[in-house]
Amino acid sequence: MILADSHHFLRGAVLTAVAAFGLLAAEPVLARQPNQPNESFADLVDKLMPTVVNITTTQSMPQQGSRLRDMPQLPPGSPFEELFKEFFDRRGGEEQQKRRGTSLGSGFVVDGDGYIVTNNHVIQGAEDITVVFKDDTQLKAKLIGSDSRIDVALLKVEPPNKKPLPAVKWGDSDKERVGDWVIAIGNPFGLGHSVTAGIISARGRSLNDSLDDYLQTDAAINKGNSGGPLFNQDGEVIGVNTAIYSPSGTNAGLAFSIPSNLVKQVADQLREFGRVKRGWIGVSYQSVTDDIADSFGLDRARGVLVANVTTDSPAAKAGLKRNDIIISFGGQDVLDLRRFPRVVANSRVGSTVDVVVWRGAKEVPLKLRIGEQEEADKQNASAQGNSKKQAEPDQQITSTIEQLGLTLQKVTDQLRERYGLSDQVKGVVITKVAANSPAAEKQLQAGDVILEVDQKPVTTPQEVTDLVTKLQQQKKRSVLLFVERQGDPRFAALRLTK
Repeated sequence: MILADSHHFLRGAVLTAVAAFGLLAAEPVLARQPNQPNESFADLVDKLMPTVVNITTTQSMPQQGSRLRDMPQLPPGSPFEELFKEFFDRRGGEEQQKRRGTSLGSGFVVDGDGYIVTNNHVIQGAEDITVVFKDDTQLKAKLIGSDSRIDVALLKVEPPNKKPLPAVKWGDSDKERVGDWVIAIGNPFGLGHSVTAGIISARGRSLNDSLDDYLQTDAAINKGNSGGPLFNQDGEVIGVNTAIYSPSGTNAGLAFSIPSNLVKQVADQLREFGRVKRGWIGVSYQSVTDDIADSFGLDRARGVLVANVTTDSPAAKAGLKRNDIIISFGGQDVLDLRRFPRVVANSRVGSTVDVVVWRGAKEVPLKLRIGEQEEADKQNASAQGNSKKQAEPDQQITSTIEQLGLTLQKVTDQLRERYGLSDQVKGVVITKVAANSPAAEKQLQAGDVILEVDQKPVTTPQEVTDLVTKLQQQKKRSVLLFVERQGDPRFAALRLTK
């Protein structure tokens, strides 16, 4: 399983046993290259140790379990039952106030003024935070801010005698390569400052959460190492140790660190604002499949397809439209959907980025000013407040498109009520999907509303039928539908059967 520390579990996983065999080479040892380790890390560790701290937190722990365990077992209806129950209830309340739990973790000084970075899960729910330095100096820490999505927290202590604390230097995590040596310093099992070394085993690892760019290392990381730094050979921080992959909760040669470039960005925002300001552009998007790329005349499946643009959002003001495919964002090629949301969220709020979209079978350059995600909530609240009831005549005209496996009907008040459709939705409602049909393959279902066919708006089943027939006559391989499901718009490219 993947563990965050001694009290937190990030993910469960199935482990595979791998037999490792080493071969001894008879050839002479080659001269050491610049990226190979020194004969000893001792000199480097001497310089780095004072920058790393152990973190202890305390918080109240419920004691109801203890109360019930201590209470004697009395026969039901016993005259002493109420007396003992009242006594143990009162004692349990007192214990709940007094007893406190303790957790351990690691951190590191990023500024001589006393700013310290650690994991959010190390200090989450803490009432008191104490940091312990290598020379056993103990200082009370104040939480400046934390971010649960990236799992980073920023603390502040007051340096003794107003002297600057020894602080780390940030490294460029993007430059680190698989095979480079790394050093981890932390507080495993609460034993105090400990050092381990290893290499970067992989990059861009995903733990199925909001971050899919972890550095993987085989440096020994255990419970209590969470929040500690991962150094390169130059003594620069390139990551924050945050999780291990293990069947037993101890090191199994698989550990994961948050890249320093992301941690520094989050820490700077926590220091400046007390929270993280995440980028927002106001679009919903989806992956570009081979069928969708073919429908749009794109050379291959790449970029992200814009399914909807929020009114008055940064995207709308920049000129983005539904059916655009974003192929470049901030000067970087957009390869697929997996990383794009994080790229947007990590963009600096208020900055202007260059965006290139695929529109009308050609590239169109745009400039977009990054907004903040909090604006999205305001936009949604405004949209809900402005909703108006729109009456429509009931038309129970049904049509079936056997090639796609769809039974369709025009949107009516009865269908709105049956499928929970909003008052603003106009289009053609799917009332039945044939099994093993192209529509079933794309997981369309009754209640979905078709808004467009081949990028053309539709309001009746006949319009859908006519457009599908036209595409078949043109010998197209697929038809692109723009559908909405409970307010969530998306594209679906259905293959056209003969």
